Amino acid sequence: MKRLAILTAIVLGALALAAAGLADPGDGKGKGAKVTPKGGKLTFDDVRTADHGCDSRVWATDTLHRTYKVRSNHDGTYTVRREDRGTFVTTGPMSPSADPCPGVVRRGKHGTLLQPGVKGKTSGYIQGTVSGGTFNPKGSCTAECTNRDFVAGFFTPTTAGTAVTFTCNQGYAGCRFSFKYTAQRQNKQHLRYHHWEDRGTDGVTEVFIGDIATS
Repeated sequence: MKRLAILTAIVLGALALAAAGLADPGDGKGKGAKVTPKGGKLTFDDVRTADHGCDSRVWATDTLHRTYKVRSNHDGTYTVRREDRGTFVTTGPMSPSADPCPGVVRRGKHGTLLQPGVKGKTSGYIQGTVSGGTFNPKGSCTAECTNRDFVAGFFTPTTAGTAVTFTCNQGYAGCRFSFKYTAQRQNKQHLRYHHWEDRGTDGVTEVFIGDIATS
C-alpha cells in the first residue's frame, strides 16, 4: 500500500473507512483469523490483505500475523501501534514503485513490471494516537482488523456524540510507519530488484525505497 495515502483516503470515506494501509493497508479478507487478547496487546493470525504501491495500485497479497499494542498516555489519549509480519505473493502486473508515483518521495532504483507469483517476507509497524475514546480490551474486530476496524471495535466514545479519532487515519501528522518487503531467491524468481520499503517517519512525507520488480 502506498499505505498511508490509501489509508487516509479510505478512512475519510468510511468515517462518514479509515486506514489500512500504508499502506495500508487493504481490501483483502481475513481467512481463519485467530484472535488472542492480553490486556493492551491483541494478536490476529492468518490475516490476508491486499498491498498497495504507487498510485494506489495493488501489487501483492499479504498473509500476516498482526498485533496491536495499546498504551494509555494518562491524558485521555492512547498510543496505538500495529505490528505486522508474514509473507507476500505478488499479483503484478506493475511493481510497487513503478511510474506513475504521485505524492511519494522515491529513493534508489525502481523497475516497471512484476510477474505474479513472486514470494517473499514482510514486516513493519504503524503507530499513532487515539483520542476521544476509552480502550475496551474485550472488544471485537473483523478478521482482517484494519486500523479502522480496530479503533471501531476496541474503543468506545468517551462521551455520547464524541468521535473517536486515530491520527494515522487523518494523514501523516502524528503517525509513523515503516514496512519492509524482501523477495528471497532473487535469481530463481527472475527479479531485477528484490527489496522495497514504504516508510513515513517524519510526520510529513511518505518514502519508497527500492522496488520489487522483474524488469
